[in-house]
Amino acid sequence: MKTWLITGASSGLGRLMCETLLARGDRVVASVRKSTVLEEMAAKYGDLLQVIVLDLSQSATIKPTIEAAFSQAGRIDVVVSNAAYGLFGAAEELSDAQIERQIATNLIGSIQLIRAAIPLLRQQGGGRIVQVSSEGGQIAYPNFSLYHATKWGIEGFVEAVRQEVAAFGIDFLLVEPGPTATQFGAGLDIADALPVYRDTPAGALRSALFSGEFAIKGDAEKCVAAMIAAADAASPPLRLPLGSTAYENINAALESRLEALQEMKAVAYSADRPQK
Repeated sequence: MKTWLITGASSGLGRLMCETLLARGDRVVASVRKSTVLEEMAAKYGDLLQVIVLDLSQSATIKPTIEAAFSQAGRIDVVVSNAAYGLFGAAEELSDAQIERQIATNLIGSIQLIRAAIPLLRQQGGGRIVQVSSEGGQIAYPNFSLYHATKWGIEGFVEAVRQEVAAFGIDFLLVEPGPTATQFGAGLDIADALPVYRDTPAGALRSALFSGEFAIKGDAEKCVAAMIAAADAASPPLRLPLGSTAYENINAALESRLEALQEMKAVAYSADRPQK
Protein backbone atom coordinates (compact mmCIF):
# COMPACT_ATOMS: atom_id res chain seq x y z
CA MET A 1 0.00 0.00 0.00
CA LYS A 2 1.26 3.45 -0.95
CA THR A 3 0.16 6.86 0.24
CA TRP A 4 -0.36 9.55 -2.40
CA LEU A 5 -0.93 13.28 -2.06
CA ILE A 6 -2.84 14.64 -5.06
CA THR A 7 -3.67 18.31 -5.63
CA GLY A 8 -6.57 19.36 -7.83
CA ALA A 9 -8.48 16.23 -6.84
CA SER A 10 -11.98 17.63 -7.30
CA SER A 11 -12.23 16.96 -11.05
CA GLY A 12 -10.49 15.75 -14.18
CA LEU A 13 -7.37 13.60 -14.06
CA GLY A 14 -6.85 14.35 -10.36
CA ARG A 15 -10.24 12.99 -9.29
CA LEU A 16 -9.99 9.98 -11.56
CA MET A 17 -6.53 9.23 -10.18
CA CYS A 18 -7.88 9.38 -6.62
CA GLU A 19 -10.72 6.99 -7.45
CA THR A 20 -8.39 4.54 -9.19
CA LEU A 21 -5.84 4.47 -6.36
CA LEU A 22 -8.47 4.15 -3.64
CA ALA A 23 -10.16 1.31 -5.51
CA ARG A 24 -6.91 -0.68 -5.50
CA GLY A 25 -6.45 -0.12 -1.76
CA ASP A 26 -3.92 2.72 -1.59
CA ARG A 27 -4.27 5.70 0.72
CA VAL A 28 -4.86 9.16 -0.75
CA VAL A 29 -4.52 12.66 0.66
CA ALA A 30 -6.70 14.69 -1.70
CA SER A 31 -6.29 18.44 -1.98
CA VAL A 32 -9.36 20.43 -3.05
CA ARG A 33 -10.55 24.02 -2.72
CA LYS A 34 -13.94 22.98 -1.28
CA SER A 35 -14.02 19.96 1.02
CA THR A 36 -17.62 19.06 0.20
CA VAL A 37 -16.84 18.02 -3.39
CA LEU A 38 -15.43 14.67 -2.24
CA GLU A 39 -18.04 13.80 0.40
CA GLU A 40 -19.36 10.79 -1.49
CA MET A 41 -15.85 9.45 -2.11
CA ALA A 42 -14.94 9.98 1.56
CA ALA A 43 -18.05 8.08 2.72
CA LYS A 44 -17.16 5.17 0.43
CA TYR A 45 -13.47 4.82 1.33
CA GLY A 46 -13.36 5.99 4.94
CA ASP A 47 -9.88 6.17 6.44
CA LEU A 48 -8.18 5.50 3.11
CA LEU A 49 -9.05 9.06 2.03
CA GLN A 50 -7.91 12.21 3.78
CA VAL A 51 -9.30 15.44 2.31
CA ILE A 52 -7.42 18.71 2.79
CA VAL A 53 -8.42 22.18 1.65
CA LEU A 54 -5.79 24.02 -0.36
CA ASP A 55 -5.90 26.81 -2.91
CA LEU A 56 -2.53 26.90 -4.67
CA SER A 57 -3.03 30.55 -5.62
CA GLN A 58 -2.73 31.34 -1.88
CA SER A 59 0.98 30.71 -1.65
CA ALA A 60 1.38 31.37 2.08
CA THR A 61 -0.98 28.51 2.96
CA ILE A 62 0.85 25.80 1.04
CA LYS A 63 3.75 24.97 3.37
CA PRO A 64 1.73 24.64 6.62
CA THR A 65 -1.00 22.66 4.85
CA ILE A 66 1.47 20.18 3.33
CA GLU A 67 3.35 19.83 6.62
CA ALA A 68 0.09 19.01 8.41
CA ALA A 69 -0.84 16.48 5.72
CA PHE A 70 2.49 14.66 6.05
CA SER A 71 2.21 14.71 9.83
CA GLN A 72 -1.27 13.19 9.78
CA ALA A 73 -0.46 10.61 7.10
CA GLY A 74 2.81 9.56 8.70
CA ARG A 75 4.44 9.00 5.34
CA ILE A 76 3.59 10.09 1.79
CA ASP A 77 5.25 8.12 -0.97
CA VAL A 78 4.13 10.10 -4.03
CA VAL A 79 3.23 13.78 -4.31
CA VAL A 80 1.16 14.54 -7.41
CA SER A 81 1.18 18.22 -8.33
CA ASN A 82 -1.88 18.29 -10.55
CA ALA A 83 -3.87 21.43 -9.70
CA ALA A 84 -3.95 23.85 -12.62
CA TYR A 85 -6.30 25.41 -15.13
CA GLY A 86 -6.15 27.01 -18.56
CA LEU A 87 -6.24 30.69 -19.43
CA PHE A 88 -7.45 31.26 -22.99
CA GLY A 89 -7.01 34.35 -25.12
CA ALA A 90 -4.46 36.22 -27.18
CA ALA A 91 -1.88 37.90 -24.96
CA GLU A 92 -3.29 41.33 -25.73
CA GLU A 93 -6.79 40.20 -24.74
CA LEU A 94 -5.82 39.03 -21.24
CA SER A 95 -6.31 41.21 -18.17
CA ASP A 96 -3.57 41.79 -15.60
CA ALA A 97 -5.68 39.97 -13.00
CA GLN A 98 -6.08 36.93 -15.26
CA ILE A 99 -2.34 36.79 -15.87
CA GLU A 100 -1.47 37.10 -12.19
CA ARG A 101 -3.93 34.36 -11.16
CA GLN A 102 -2.68 31.98 -13.86
CA ILE A 103 0.94 32.37 -12.79
CA ALA A 104 0.07 32.24 -9.09
CA THR A 105 -1.81 28.96 -9.47
CA ASN A 106 -0.03 27.00 -12.17
CA LEU A 107 3.56 28.12 -11.69
CA ILE A 108 4.15 29.67 -8.28
CA GLY A 109 1.69 27.30 -6.62
CA SER A 110 3.37 24.25 -8.15
CA ILE A 111 6.82 25.56 -7.23
CA GLN A 112 5.82 26.20 -3.63
CA LEU A 113 4.15 22.80 -3.35
CA ILE A 114 7.34 21.09 -4.49
CA ARG A 115 9.45 23.25 -2.16
CA ALA A 116 7.18 22.36 0.76
CA ALA A 117 7.34 18.63 -0.02
CA ILE A 118 11.10 18.31 -0.53
CA PRO A 119 12.27 18.59 3.12
CA LEU A 120 9.48 16.24 4.25
CA LEU A 121 10.38 13.65 1.61
CA ARG A 122 14.06 14.05 2.45
CA GLN A 123 13.40 13.52 6.16
CA GLN A 124 11.52 10.28 5.49
CA GLY A 125 14.29 8.95 3.25
CA GLY A 126 12.94 9.78 -0.20
CA GLY A 127 9.86 9.76 -2.37
CA ARG A 128 8.56 10.72 -5.78
CA ILE A 129 7.06 13.94 -7.14
CA VAL A 130 4.77 13.72 -10.15
CA GLN A 131 4.32 17.10 -11.82
CA VAL A 132 1.40 17.16 -14.22
CA SER A 133 2.54 19.40 -17.05
CA SER A 134 1.16 19.21 -20.58
CA GLU A 135 2.25 18.81 -24.17
CA GLY A 136 2.06 22.59 -23.71
CA GLY A 137 5.26 22.37 -21.67
CA GLN A 138 7.16 21.74 -24.89
CA ILE A 139 4.96 23.15 -27.67
CA ALA A 140 2.68 26.17 -27.98
CA TYR A 141 -0.75 26.98 -29.36
CA PRO A 142 -1.96 30.54 -30.02
CA ASN A 143 -4.32 31.81 -27.29
CA PHE A 144 -2.59 29.81 -24.56
CA SER A 145 0.50 32.00 -24.11
CA LEU A 146 0.22 32.35 -20.33
CA TYR A 147 -0.71 28.71 -19.83
CA HIS A 148 2.39 27.76 -21.82
CA ALA A 149 4.50 30.20 -19.82
CA THR A 150 3.51 28.33 -16.65
CA LYS A 151 4.05 24.85 -18.10
CA TRP A 152 7.38 25.64 -19.77
CA GLY A 153 8.35 27.34 -16.51
CA ILE A 154 7.51 24.40 -14.24
CA GLU A 155 9.33 22.00 -16.54
CA GLY A 156 12.48 24.10 -16.31
CA PHE A 157 12.10 24.24 -12.52
CA VAL A 158 11.77 20.46 -12.28
CA GLU A 159 14.76 19.91 -14.60
CA ALA A 160 16.94 21.85 -12.16
CA VAL A 161 15.49 20.65 -8.86
CA ARG A 162 15.69 16.96 -9.76
CA GLN A 163 19.47 17.35 -9.95
CA GLU A 164 19.51 19.03 -6.53
CA VAL A 165 17.55 16.33 -4.68
CA ALA A 166 18.43 13.07 -6.45
CA ALA A 167 21.03 12.28 -3.78
CA PHE A 168 18.22 12.28 -1.17
CA GLY A 169 16.23 9.57 -2.94
CA ILE A 170 13.73 12.03 -4.40
CA ASP A 171 12.89 11.75 -8.09
CA PHE A 172 10.49 13.41 -10.52
CA LEU A 173 8.07 12.49 -13.27
CA LEU A 174 6.76 15.13 -15.69
CA VAL A 175 3.42 14.11 -17.21
CA GLU A 176 2.62 15.69 -20.59
CA PRO A 177 -0.92 14.90 -21.75
CA GLY A 178 -2.22 16.16 -25.05
CA PRO A 179 -5.84 17.29 -25.47
CA THR A 180 -7.82 14.86 -23.31
CA ALA A 181 -11.52 14.33 -22.65
CA THR A 182 -11.69 15.87 -19.16
CA GLN A 183 -13.29 18.98 -17.70
CA PHE A 184 -10.27 21.12 -18.68
CA GLY A 185 -12.29 22.98 -21.33
CA ALA A 186 -15.14 23.69 -18.94
CA GLY A 187 -12.67 25.22 -16.48
CA LEU A 188 -11.03 27.60 -18.95
CA ASP A 189 -10.74 31.24 -17.95
CA ILE A 190 -11.63 32.89 -21.27
CA ALA A 191 -10.66 36.43 -22.19
CA ASP A 192 -13.01 38.63 -24.20
CA ALA A 193 -12.14 38.41 -27.89
CA LEU A 194 -10.84 41.42 -29.79
CA PRO A 195 -12.22 41.59 -33.36
CA VAL A 196 -8.76 42.32 -34.75
CA TYR A 197 -7.72 38.70 -34.01
CA ARG A 198 -10.65 37.09 -35.83
CA ASP A 199 -8.71 36.27 -39.01
CA THR A 200 -5.47 35.24 -37.32
CA PRO A 201 -4.31 31.85 -35.96
CA ALA A 202 -5.66 32.97 -32.57
CA GLY A 203 -9.09 33.54 -34.07
CA ALA A 204 -8.99 30.26 -35.94
CA LEU A 205 -8.19 28.29 -32.79
CA ARG A 206 -10.92 30.11 -30.84
CA SER A 207 -13.42 29.16 -33.55
CA ALA A 208 -12.27 25.54 -33.70
CA LEU A 209 -12.30 25.12 -29.94
CA PHE A 210 -15.76 26.51 -29.35
CA SER A 211 -17.34 24.89 -32.41
CA GLY A 212 -16.16 21.44 -31.36
CA GLU A 213 -13.91 21.06 -34.40
CA PHE A 214 -10.71 20.93 -32.33
CA ALA A 215 -9.70 17.27 -32.08
CA ILE A 216 -9.56 15.80 -28.56
CA LYS A 217 -8.11 12.29 -28.85
CA GLY A 218 -6.92 11.60 -25.31
CA ASP A 219 -8.80 9.15 -23.07
CA ALA A 220 -8.77 10.22 -19.41
CA GLU A 221 -8.88 6.70 -17.94
CA LYS A 222 -6.02 5.52 -20.15
CA CYS A 223 -4.00 8.61 -19.23
CA VAL A 224 -4.49 7.97 -15.51
CA ALA A 225 -3.57 4.30 -15.90
CA ALA A 226 -0.34 5.29 -17.65
CA MET A 227 0.43 7.91 -14.99
CA ILE A 228 -0.01 5.44 -12.15
CA ALA A 229 2.03 2.77 -13.92
CA ALA A 230 4.89 5.22 -14.47
CA ALA A 231 4.71 6.50 -10.89
CA ASP A 232 4.81 2.89 -9.64
CA ALA A 233 7.84 2.02 -11.76
CA ALA A 234 11.20 1.53 -10.09
CA SER A 235 12.85 3.89 -12.57
CA PRO A 236 10.25 6.08 -14.30
CA PRO A 237 11.08 8.28 -17.28
CA LEU A 238 11.52 11.97 -16.60
CA ARG A 239 8.85 12.81 -19.17
CA LEU A 240 5.67 10.90 -19.96
CA PRO A 241 3.86 12.14 -23.09
CA LEU A 242 0.26 10.92 -23.21
CA GLY A 243 -1.83 10.63 -26.36
CA SER A 244 -0.89 10.54 -30.03
CA THR A 245 -1.43 14.30 -30.35
CA ALA A 246 1.10 14.99 -27.60
CA TYR A 247 3.66 12.62 -29.08
CA GLU A 248 3.33 13.94 -32.61
CA ASN A 249 3.33 17.62 -31.60
CA ILE A 250 6.28 17.30 -29.22
CA ASN A 251 8.26 15.20 -31.72
CA ALA A 252 7.71 17.76 -34.50
CA ALA A 253 8.62 20.66 -32.22
CA LEU A 254 11.83 19.03 -31.01
CA GLU A 255 12.90 18.09 -34.52
CA SER A 256 12.26 21.63 -35.73
CA ARG A 257 14.17 23.19 -32.84
CA LEU A 258 17.10 20.81 -33.27
CA GLU A 259 17.32 21.62 -36.98
CA ALA A 260 17.21 25.35 -36.25
CA LEU A 261 19.84 24.96 -33.53
CA GLN A 262 22.22 23.06 -35.78
CA GLU A 263 21.97 25.82 -38.39
CA MET A 264 23.20 28.25 -35.74
CA LYS A 265 26.27 26.22 -34.74
CA ALA A 266 28.83 28.43 -36.49
CA VAL A 267 27.27 31.60 -35.07
CA ALA A 268 27.13 30.11 -31.58
CA TYR A 269 30.80 29.04 -31.63
CA SER A 270 31.85 32.42 -33.01
CA ALA A 271 30.71 34.04 -29.75
CA ASP A 272 33.31 32.20 -27.63
CA ARG A 273 36.34 33.98 -26.16
CA PRO A 274 39.62 33.26 -27.94
CA GLN A 275 41.31 30.19 -26.52
CA LYS A 276 44.87 30.59 -25.27
